[in-house]
Amino acid sequence: MTYTRRHTLALWLAATTATLAGPAAAHGPSHGSAPGSRPAAGTRPAEVQQKAWGRAGDPQAVQRTITIDMHDDMRFRPDRFEVREGETVRLRIRNRGRVLHELVLGDEQELATHAELMKRHPGMEHDEPYMAHVDPKRTGSIVWHFNRPGQFRFACLIPGHYDAGMIGTVIVQPR
Repeated sequence: MTYTRRHTLALWLAATTATLAGPAAAHGPSHGSAPGSRPAAGTRPAEVQQKAWGRAGDPQAVQRTITIDMHDDMRFRPDRFEVREGETVRLRIRNRGRVLHELVLGDEQELATHAELMKRHPGMEHDEPYMAHVDPKRTGSIVWHFNRPGQFRFACLIPGHYDAGMIGTVIVQPR
């Protein structure tokens, strides 16, 4: 990479990450409070950022837990779940496979854009409360407050996984 390309990439990454809340953590082998997973999402109370699909939830306000398994056949099980607007849920995410997987909440456009970016920069660093990177045979979690009704998505954005169909749907029913 030439100095110009490296400098341009560094500026682009700095501008992009400046809009993200929270510290960066690389895709790859996980670390954190639970073996095999990133630090639990929602543990940064001062950094609550509203997204179209909700915001980081307070772990003390969890109303129920939904378990989602990730498999190397590039599928989530279940690949669809429903919540009520205003509900705070813990997503317990189990990687049943032999490769790193992740679960990222979002809307269709944002997930597709991020998946393309991950193809170009597979080592991109980020860690948001709506993401959980989970090592093989490990468990991670996301605590999320679904405060907007609608249909949203979740996906694994590891290069190749999204294109292989590792996508699910979240239905947030209005109150």
